[in-house]
Amino acid sequence: MTSVRVRAARALVAVDKRRRTLAAELDHARRELHDERDRALLLELTAGVCRWRAELDAVIEQCSSRPLAAIDLETLATLRLALYQLRHLDRIPDHAAVHGAVEAAKALAGDRAGGFVNGVLRGYLRTQAAITLPAPPGPDATRRQQLTYLSVTCSHPKWLMARWLDRYGYEETAAWCAFNNQPPDITVRVLEPGVDAATWLAARGLTAVSGSFAPDMARLAPGAWAEMTEDVRAGLAIQDEGSALVAQATGAQPGETVLDLCAAPGGKSVRLWKDMGLRGLLISSDLRPSRLHLLRQTLRAGGAPPRVVALDGREALPFPPVFDRVLVDAPCSGLGTLRRDPDIKWSVTLEDLPALADTQCQMLTQAAAVVRPGGTLVYATCSSEPDENEHVVARFLATHDAFRPEPWTGAGADEDGALRTRPGRHGLDAFFAARLVRRSPA
Repeated sequence: MTSVRVRAARALVAVDKRRRTLAAELDHARRELHDERDRALLLELTAGVCRWRAELDAVIEQCSSRPLAAIDLETLATLRLALYQLRHLDRIPDHAAVHGAVEAAKALAGDRAGGFVNGVLRGYLRTQAAITLPAPPGPDATRRQQLTYLSVTCSHPKWLMARWLDRYGYEETAAWCAFNNQPPDITVRVLEPGVDAATWLAARGLTAVSGSFAPDMARLAPGAWAEMTEDVRAGLAIQDEGSALVAQATGAQPGETVLDLCAAPGGKSVRLWKDMGLRGLLISSDLRPSRLHLLRQTLRAGGAPPRVVALDGREALPFPPVFDRVLVDAPCSGLGTLRRDPDIKWSVTLEDLPALADTQCQMLTQAAAVVRPGGTLVYATCSSEPDENEHVVARFLATHDAFRPEPWTGAGADEDGALRTRPGRHGLDAFFAARLVRRSPA
C-alpha cells in the first residue's frame, strides 16, 4: 500500500507541475506495478484526488497549521491522498490509512514531513464533525454562493463554473459537476469488425449494456476493465460513445477517399473504415512518433488498413483537394471530459483557450485546402467551451466563402445543426462536431 501511495503522490506532483497528464503519468507508473489490483488502486487514488482536490484542500486548510502554499508538493499530495481515502473510501481502516500516509510522506520528503502529516490527519479524525464546507445553495441564493458551492464542495474551477452557470443555469451545472465526480462507466467496442460488444461479452460471462447511441458498443461498470482476464481485454478497445458519434457525423460512405487528420489513438478511424464498407481510401495521420505507433496498432487490431502518415496539421498538407471527407478532431482543452480526465480541471485555465482556438483555426484552414468541391469538412473537439467550438467554426466561415454549414440531424444534433453532447441531455461527456461542405463550382 505504501508503495502504491508513493507512486500516486509522485504522479500527482508531476501533474501539478504540468510535466504530463495524469493518463501519461499513470501509464508510466503502472509499468512498475505487476499486480492488477495495485494498478486499479493507483488509478482510483489519483483520479479521486483530482476529482475532489478543491474539497480536500478546503479540509486541509481547516486542519493544518500551515497555509497550503507553504506545504511542499510531495507532502500536500500525500495529505490529499490520505484525506481522499478517509472521506471517500471505506475499504481501509482509518488508522491504517494514517499510518500509510505517514510512511509515504517520510519516503518522499523526510521524517519531519511524516510528523506533519501525522498531526494533520490525527487532527482531522478528532475534529471531522466540525469540518465545514459550503452548503448547497437554496432557491434564494446569490450567484456568489452558488459559485462557492460549485467550486469548493463540488470541486470544480471557479472560472469554469461561472461560464457554465451563464449558459446552463445552476441546476444543470450542479448535475454536471455530480456527473464529473463519479468514476466513469467503461464503454468498449470489439476489435473484430462487425461484432456486437454486449453479445460478445455475454458469451464470456460478462454483463454489459448496449450503448445508447452506438448500439454495437457496450457499457460496463466502473472498474470492470481491471477485473477482466487479459485475453478478454485483448479483444476490446475502450472508446467513448461521444467519440463514436463524431465518427458517425463525418458521414463516410463506401468507396470514398477520407482523411482523419488527428487520428490517434485510432478509434474514429476504425469506425470510419466500417462506415466506408471496408473499401475506399482512408488515410490516418498524427504527429508524434508514439501516437503514430499507437495509431498503427489500433488500425491493425480493428481491421482497418494502417495507411498512416506523419503530418503537422498546422502546416500545408501534402495533398491536392481530392478528399471526399476530412475529419479534424482537433487538439483541445479536453474540458468536456472531466469525468474521464479529472486532472484537466486544474491544468487548463481560461487563459489557455485563445491559443488553443488559434491553433484549431489554423488546422481547420489547412484541412480545408484538401477537401474536393462538394466534399465535407468535419471539425470536432471534446471541449465544453464555445471558444473552441462554434466560435472557431464562425471564424473559419468568415474567411472561407467556399464552405457552408451542413446541419447534422442524427443522434446528438443540437438546434444549430451541430453535434453537441453533454451529461444532462445524453448521459455522455461533452463532444462537439460541425459539418462544413465545400461548394461546387457554379
